[in-house]
Amino acid sequence: MTGELLTCEGVDAGYTTGRPVVRAFDLKLLPGEVTALLGPNGAGKTTLLMTLAGLLPRLGGSVALDGRQIRGGRAREAARRGLVLVPDDRSLFTQLTVRDNLTLARRRHGSTLDQVLDFFPALGKRLKVAAGMLSGGEQQMLALGRAMIQDPRVLLIDELSMGLAPVIVEELLPVVRRIAEDTGTAVVLVEQHVRLALEVADRAIVLVHGETVLSGPAAGLAADPGRLERAYLGE
Repeated sequence: MTGELLTCEGVDAGYTTGRPVVRAFDLKLLPGEVTALLGPNGAGKTTLLMTLAGLLPRLGGSVALDGRQIRGGRAREAARRGLVLVPDDRSLFTQLTVRDNLTLARRRHGSTLDQVLDFFPALGKRLKVAAGMLSGGEQQMLALGRAMIQDPRVLLIDELSMGLAPVIVEELLPVVRRIAEDTGTAVVLVEQHVRLALEVADRAIVLVHGETVLSGPAAGLAADPGRLERAYLGE
């Protein structure tokens, strides 16, 4: 037993057979581990997360959870197995209340509302408010809470900071770290705020034009910003 929760080997991701956007992507995730997936716009990060979540057919390679293969392009199967995506648009039911958004996402015998509110106590005072009336930060809390109430094994978070002020991002990212540590959930975090992402991550991977150009412990990469900059520039 390796203890690995999620294993990706040689994954090709994209929209057209024979023309992958992301090529030969490898990843091994342990329970409770946070991996920051970094790179410039257009690198293929969102495409990769959508592929892992089964929203796009996998063009090549394999994905396994707990050593069992997950078929590509089967979003419902992936979610049932515990691969849960928080998309960059949050995809909330804006006309429904916070409570209703969480109740609809909850699985039988899954996490309770109180358990979710333990991570996001600010939502406790907003349970009767329509999701569309929340602030951007509150909407992101709800999107994360809706994912957590599904009891994910692996949480795929796409651009948590989208449309948010940096001070809000600084508050939310440590909660992601706490979720991983307290629940054993593995996290793949796509984030443009590189410094903040590296502060909460265990490891980091840099994608450029669909290729993995750099990977390693997050602390080591944070200590060498010049190396990161060169990776972003493709040097």
